[in-house]
Amino acid sequence: MTTFKSTNELRELQAISRVLHHSFIDYPTEDTITFFIENDIAQSWPTFTHSIQNKEGKQLLTEYISQWDDTKLIELKLDYGQLFFGPGEPKAMPWGSVYLGEQGIINDDSTIQLMNFYQKIQVSFNVKDNQPVDHIALFYAVIDQLIEQMLDGDNKNANEAKDALFVILQHHLLPWSNRCLTLAESNACTNFYKGLALLAQDFETQLSQILNIVPIQTRLFR
Repeated sequence: MTTFKSTNELRELQAISRVLHHSFIDYPTEDTITFFIENDIAQSWPTFTHSIQNKEGKQLLTEYISQWDDTKLIELKLDYGQLFFGPGEPKAMPWGSVYLGEQGIINDDSTIQLMNFYQKIQVSFNVKDNQPVDHIALFYAVIDQLIEQMLDGDNKNANEAKDALFVILQHHLLPWSNRCLTLAESNACTNFYKGLALLAQDFETQLSQILNIVPIQTRLFR
């Protein structure tokens, strides 16, 4: 397993995981876009390995933010809904069990396995509206937590957090998340979610390369 180059690299990855969590967990608000504007998120997003996904994602996000006005909020909310929430079946369902389970339902066997692993490593978070723990945005929240432990813990705790991150990515997130994000990018009606989907894919690729992860190969049912 390879190591992170610097504390700054870890901080960058943690910041991105936090942005992705807040962007995908719930409907956007005016505060969502204000945060992107005030913190210059699109322009300051790390380039990493200068991938096409990174370049296109940053460009789409920059264009959207530069043309923002409050009248676009309803359109943005509708886009979030049709991708991740409903009404009807979301175009890019954000729950892992929908892709990993033959029945295509939430809270299936893979969700239970993830819950058991979280209990084992003592990861916890507040889940809104009984959201299944395998929601892609909640994975990003856990990545945020584990990177914090890697930064602030002693060598033993940091290594345990790193090992946990490896398992989460290899077994529980990466086997299906690229499919979810591909669906989000291809079905998004706004450049905001198109750009974020591409940048999320690039982020996961970066984590995979740093940790030398080969995702578990499994059949996807969506």
